[in-house]
Amino acid sequence: MAVQRDLAGLNHKVIAVIGDASLTNGMALEAMNNAGYMGTDIIIVLNDNERSISRNVGSYSKYLNKLRMEFVYPRTKVRAQRVSDRGEVDKRLFNGALMQFVDKVRHILTPSRTGAVFQELGFMYFGPVDGHRIDDLCEIFESIRRLKGPILVHAVTCKGKGYKYSEENATKFHGIGSFNCQNGEVEEKEKMPSYTSIFGKTVTDLARKDSKIIAITAAMTDGTGLRDFKKEFPSRFFDVGIAEEHAVTFAAGLAKAGSKPLVAIYSTFLQRTYDQILHDVCLQNLPVKFMIDRGGLVGEDGPTHHGVFDLSYLRNIPNMVIMAPKDENEFRHMIKTAVEYNDGPIAVRYPRGEAFGMALDADLNILPIGRSELLREGRTVAILALGATVRPSLEAAEILTRRGLNPSVINARFAKPLDGEMMEKVGREYRFLITVEENVLSGGFGSAIAEHLSDYGVTGVKVKRIGLPDSFIEHGPQSILREKYGLSPERIAETIEDFVRKTSIEDGVLNHSA
Repeated sequence: MAVQRDLAGLNHKVIAVIGDASLTNGMALEAMNNAGYMGTDIIIVLNDNERSISRNVGSYSKYLNKLRMEFVYPRTKVRAQRVSDRGEVDKRLFNGALMQFVDKVRHILTPSRTGAVFQELGFMYFGPVDGHRIDDLCEIFESIRRLKGPILVHAVTCKGKGYKYSEENATKFHGIGSFNCQNGEVEEKEKMPSYTSIFGKTVTDLARKDSKIIAITAAMTDGTGLRDFKKEFPSRFFDVGIAEEHAVTFAAGLAKAGSKPLVAIYSTFLQRTYDQILHDVCLQNLPVKFMIDRGGLVGEDGPTHHGVFDLSYLRNIPNMVIMAPKDENEFRHMIKTAVEYNDGPIAVRYPRGEAFGMALDADLNILPIGRSELLREGRTVAILALGATVRPSLEAAEILTRRGLNPSVINARFAKPLDGEMMEKVGREYRFLITVEENVLSGGFGSAIAEHLSDYGVTGVKVKRIGLPDSFIEHGPQSILREKYGLSPERIAETIEDFVRKTSIEDGVLNHSA
């Protein structure tokens, strides 16, 4: 935007506001490197509250911590000025010995060149300043508005400022449900265990028996359920900050050296790592284990966080294996399968939210790669569902049975490789095949099934794909979004019934239950 302003011969200011956590992201550093080299007239406001969701990590965070010590100087100066203004000490003391003391403290606690890293990148550095003192900020911006070139204003803030309980527990209040405003207590409801917590417990249990297991995340220790793993195995846990690309290549190196790295990243953030997955992991066929949290619709976080593209962007990469569990029990077996799989990269995709509260198997088994599971045997119609859509597909089958259809339901388990034997069975024994997925239809699981049938000349079965449209999905509760986009049990049943009826009429078979 600043470059286009210059090309258009305009002279307004362009200001970018960036958080300290995302400053460590590769794109931010690349942009600053470019802007500093070009000498672009741009202002960056660094909103530094020491946090992303959890407390920040990494060398940049340590460097910013040093810069924050600059606050010792202005705060002490302000306090001293107030004391002097009240006449409690002689003003000569304020102007003399006290200021010498303050300057010595400042010299001891701060780097010799304030903001040196930013200055080396080509930026004029101003700060650190108190981001909550509006008068001071106005004064600074009034001063720098006449300057040209790259400028960085370092504003130190408090996450959750103004609400005591949020200030004291910024991680908890980063994303929170209903709570009591008077005491900050969350209104807890009876909940089933989440898939995220099940992952954290399972991988921690496995790590006690296998010292090669390493857990990696990108500024999402709590969000990916790895807090207990970090506490129990600090030397085998790595939070790399908001640097997902590095997390994947870091895992590739660990796998190459003989470890069993599990990379736990939200589906939507894994999108950033496509090149690293392709070149650094899959091309070398390294056994990195991808734990893809928040696969599918995530609810109120909205279009930036829905994990509805991962099946499409992963399944076309050679050597990748992709699993998705129907419930928490199968999920645990899939984690075990991924940990023990050494033939290449493997991914487990699981949803956000609560599991079903079912009894868990005491022993974990390794699942046969690429094998599906027949859950319900019927006739005429086969529903082939993946992951979180298996349970609603079973419920849809019961609805359809009451309406005259009696579908089979197959738990695909694997989006890649597909169960070729099951595909042949479906092609021979069923007239209609319905695929169900919580992913965009374009290039997803249903597309994989249709491609497989076409490639192997299976033409006798009519295929209908149920999934998400080619659009960005808005925010909203998962249940409402699933109903709207045809993934609730009733809507799945309606779609199947309508497809069978219309196809039967077109084919001259009026009684679709025959």
